[in-house]
Amino acid sequence: MAVPSIDWQNRVKVLLRTELVRRGISQRELVERLANIGVKETEKGLSNKLIRGSFSAAFMIACLDAVGCRTLNLNEDETR
Repeated sequence: MAVPSIDWQNRVKVLLRTELVRRGISQRELVERLANIGVKETEKGLSNKLIRGSFSAAFMIACLDAVGCRTLNLNEDETR
């Protein structure tokens, strides 16, 4: 039985966007919060990363830390 293919880039994009929406944090505010923890990113650069869903695990952890996320639910049904 074949295992279904998972679109990992889309999944991380949805996870990060969900956390931003859940906390009411805009992309502009995320850029500011990232700067506060020493991560330099432009609003355009962040937008491009979120559109593509291609960013490193380290960048995602930095974003989650910047928004105060300490736990992450990976259940797809609850991220939509």
